[in-house]
Amino acid sequence: MTKRRSRGDGSLHWHEKRQRWIAVATVGWTPAGKRIVKSASGKTKTEAKNKLKEILRDYDDGLAIAPHDYTVEKAVRDWLTYGLSGRDKQTVTTVTILANTHVIPSLGARKLRELSAEDVDKWLADKAKTLATRSLRDVRSVLKRAIARAQARDKVKRNVVLLCDVPVGQRPGRPSKALTFDQAEAVLKEAEADDSTLGSYIVVSLLTGARTEEARPLYWEHVDLVGQPDETPPVLPHIDVWRSVRAGGDTKTRKSRRSLALAQRAVNALQAQKIRQAVQREQAGSKWQDNNVVFASEVGTELDSANVRRGVRRILKAAGLKADEWTPRELRHSFVSLLSDRGVPIEKIALLVGHSSTSVTEQVYRHQLRPVIEDGAVAMNDIFPGSEP
Repeated sequence: MTKRRSRGDGSLHWHEKRQRWIAVATVGWTPAGKRIVKSASGKTKTEAKNKLKEILRDYDDGLAIAPHDYTVEKAVRDWLTYGLSGRDKQTVTTVTILANTHVIPSLGARKLRELSAEDVDKWLADKAKTLATRSLRDVRSVLKRAIARAQARDKVKRNVVLLCDVPVGQRPGRPSKALTFDQAEAVLKEAEADDSTLGSYIVVSLLTGARTEEARPLYWEHVDLVGQPDETPPVLPHIDVWRSVRAGGDTKTRKSRRSLALAQRAVNALQAQKIRQAVQREQAGSKWQDNNVVFASEVGTELDSANVRRGVRRILKAAGLKADEWTPRELRHSFVSLLSDRGVPIEKIALLVGHSSTSVTEQVYRHQLRPVIEDGAVAMNDIFPGSEP
């Protein structure tokens, strides 16, 4: 008589019609009390027994619900569909392109449970022949985060991407740079003379260090051009940087929510922008969309990154710089560099730029910091003195 398998060890039986051995095991129960059964088959009893052992081993490891045909592509698609909630639209577009271009074509067909660190190492090494180091970090991040989500849902035992380092890419990437004092003064003068929304944008960005994603959606309700001079101590004119273009409008970190005092030249630029926008509103008539955005288009809509980049480069070119070598975010780098050159402590700079710690400031702006404020407005007034309007 054939010995009966112990309870919980699953079962093996011969399926005459299919001419295969069938392995069956109970791997859990639904909330309604119905059994969850997984099965596998093999041409031989030994093959089926080995598959049964694998099912039971996965059950012990908490992976009983993981399908055997769950591929890297499915994990990435699931992450793109459900794991990017609340992210900016441009972020979703970027990571989707990276996934479809670099991850899925190379690794998508591989079963996730069979993906090894060696597979990932070879994939990264192959990509390093054509991609820059920064791009390699980005594509590795897509795969890592997709597998992390699958791991949290018991689809795979571990995230093998964590075992793999990013190799040096084809190109090191262009390091960020900062304007010198003379270049910054030339840019400020050209921006003020330009008498445009982008001119005011440049003045405010350079003199406050606001991120591009903080300056673009700045609302007039978050701008105080008067302050409270009679208070003790006096409250200077300032902007409240509480929003960003991230989905939902939240800032990058908790410390990113800050109020930045305005240097006089920034106050002048915002006052000019308020007058300029009133004229634009009247000229646009019914086409005007009243979004209350400070740096708006001629019909009141928020400027996108391409608008800002073109406008900034136009003014930088007029100031005598090679415009194609600069980006709007380097106005923020210049803010940090100018303060550091002036001897402002890194702790104060970290607070002004909204970093969670000085280590972040040191890492991101290491090229702009000198080794070694009352506030940033005091320092900027000293560097770029402006007259009352």
